[in-house]
This record gives sequence, C-alpha cells and structure tokens, in this order.
Amino acid sequence: MITSDLNTEIWVISDTHLIADSLHDNGQAFSRMQKTSQGKDLYYQETALAAFARMAEKKRPAAIVVTGDVTFNGERVSAEKFAQIFSKMTTTKLLVVPGNHDIFDGWAREFHGKKQYYAGEISPRFWKMIFNKCYRIAESEDDSSLAYSVKLNSQYLLLMLDSNYYGKEETTEAPHTRGGINKEQLKWIEGQLKYASKENLRPIIFMHHNLYAHNPAVDRGYVLDNANELRRLCSRYNVKLAFSGHIHAQNILGPQDMTPTTEIVTSSFGSNDQGYGVVRLHSRHITYIRKEFNMAAYLTEKEKQDYTLLHFRDYLETLQLGTIAADLMQSDLKKNHNNLDLIRKMGKLFAKMNYNFYTGYNHLSEAELSKIRSSEEYKVLIKQHPEYRLYLKTLYDTSSHSNLQARINY
Repeated sequence: MITSDLNTEIWVISDTHLIADSLHDNGQAFSRMQKTSQGKDLYYQETALAAFARMAEKKRPAAIVVTGDVTFNGERVSAEKFAQIFSKMTTTKLLVVPGNHDIFDGWAREFHGKKQYYAGEISPRFWKMIFNKCYRIAESEDDSSLAYSVKLNSQYLLLMLDSNYYGKEETTEAPHTRGGINKEQLKWIEGQLKYASKENLRPIIFMHHNLYAHNPAVDRGYVLDNANELRRLCSRYNVKLAFSGHIHAQNILGPQDMTPTTEIVTSSFGSNDQGYGVVRLHSRHITYIRKEFNMAAYLTEKEKQDYTLLHFRDYLETLQLGTIAADLMQSDLKKNHNNLDLIRKMGKLFAKMNYNFYTGYNHLSEAELSKIRSSEEYKVLIKQHPEYRLYLKTLYDTSSHSNLQARINY
C-alpha cells in the first residue's frame, strides 16, 4: 500500500518520449530527427522531467503515473535515465506502464554527427529491472505481460495494464501503433477486479491505448483492438475510471453505452504545453483537473540562464504550431503558389485547430465554430483537402462537458 491517507493525490503524465542526452551530440543527424518528430521536443526532456520531479518532491503527491511511451523509441539508456531522474523523489512513488514505443522498438537509435546508429532496445525483462521499484510495491503481477496492480490506499486499487504488441526479441522493424490486451492478461484483470470487489476496493485502470474512440476520424491504431472485452469487464465490475495516452491529445469521455467508465486521455508531456493531470481521491468521489507545468519555478540557477528553458511553454507551442502549419503549407504551395498569404492563413488555422484539440481547449460555442467555418481559409482548406473534412469537424467539442476537469462519484 502506497499511503494510509484516505484523502490523497496522484499525478498523471503520458507520452514523455525521452531520449537521453547521452544518445546524441546535438549534431546534424539529431537535428534532422527533431525536425521530423511531429512537434515533440527532443532536446530538453531530461531537464523538463528533472524539474517536474523537483516539483513533486516539494508538493508530495502519493504517486506519479506515466501512461506509456516513456522513451522516444525504446532506447534502453533512455528508460534508465528516466528511472534515474525520478529516483531522487523521497516520498512520491513512480508508477509506469509501457507504450507502443517502449518495448522491442526497432527504431531505437543514437545520433552522432551526420549518422545514426542502432541503440540497445528494451526487453520485458530489462523493463522490469529498470522500473523494479514499481514491481516491488505491486499487489500482483501478470505472468503473461508487464501488467501489475498497486494498492494505493485502503480504498483504491490501481491496475497498471500492458496494452502493447511486441515480439520476443530485438527487431529492426517499426513499432506497432495498434494495441490490445491478450487473453491471459484479461483473465488476470478479471481476477484483480474480483479481488477488488471482495476487499471493497475501487479499481482504476491505467494503460497506453484507449478504451474509447476519442476522435471518430482518428481511432484506428489508438483504440484497443479488443476494447469490447475490456469494456465488458468494466461493466461487470463497475470500473468507473480509466486513464490512457497514445493520441497525444487531452480528452475526456464519460460512460459509453453500458460501460460505466469515464476515460481521461492525457496529452503528451513532451509536446504541446506540458500538461499533467492532478487526481484527488476521496472516500466518496474523485476529482480530476488538468494543469500546465510551469517549469521555470523549478529550474536550477544555471538552467535559468537559458532563455528557452525560462520560456519553455512558448517554445513548445511554437514548435508544435510551426510543425503542423509547415507540413500543410508545404503540400499546398503548388496548388496556391500565387497566394502565399492564403497559404499562411490556412496553415495557421489548421495548426491552431489541432493544437486546441491536443491541449483540451477545444470547447467552442456554435457561434465561434460558425465564424471559423465561414472563413476563406477554412473553405479552401476543406475544398483542397476533402480528406480533412470529417477530421476538422471532430476537433472541436460543443458538448456540455469539459476536457480539462471531471468528477467521479461513488
């Protein structure tokens, strides 16, 4: 049991995608990788995570939970560095589950000068060794996967699931995007849910892949292949809360059909605005609120000399918006080469719509949406990219719920 407190707090982050500083020299090859990393920051994550650990040491949540993609591409050295960074916390426990980029990822690389080289990958055995503190406090472990359970306090049981597909040895192949829960793990999960019911514990699920489709236009590879089987267990044992990551977007979906589970997906800590979830657990309810990490307050004196680190959220936003806009603008230059101003407006609009979805600030009124959809840049964007019509329509949420906070009642 992590804590005896009945009223306690845990933090949730996801998709940190850390590549250890020792795996690159800031050279040409690494610079190329940063430019193709889809808006993820690769340069400063060691510093950012160390600052986050310092904040945890000061504020003392019971645990920090990481819902997968701990590493950039499954480099063993990156996982070891991640564990080392958080090992300095004296009161807060670190709880991690793997993501699709963590175990036997054939893209694991290190970068020196103009070249990249294969880096040591993470096997399931190495994962357990690196994050052995997680498994040492486990209530139970699944023999068929990297899943385990942890008793938070006398009221809550945390189910840390392994939703990833990976082989039995190192590979040179790309990591799987899709995920699922194997049959043996499903049996173990049901056993844990029975145990929770018997002991009057409330189960909470943590995993990398999603239980629900949080964007109907982009759900393939993100929702569990066998989500229905896990949903049935959630229904049978009244699982009211689940956390996941993978889509790099902040989103909350309440109970769906016969499933009583609210699922909260946390955006990528390595991009966007360094969002993290604060989960407060009480006897009769749980509250969740998304916060943005203000890194400047937890930098060392030496780090504060770096302008980028002092203004890190601005850097991340510029990186993300610039990457999305540039990708669209590049594809449209041939079609609208005589109207560069329109291309810039289209890129800016497309980037901002995506960014609002990723950060959870996508709750717009119908009037605001109507203004966007009546703009020239939106109309041209839809005309020239009909494949984006449904996607853009789904990026904004006009329902009554927030994607930034939630309350679960028992």
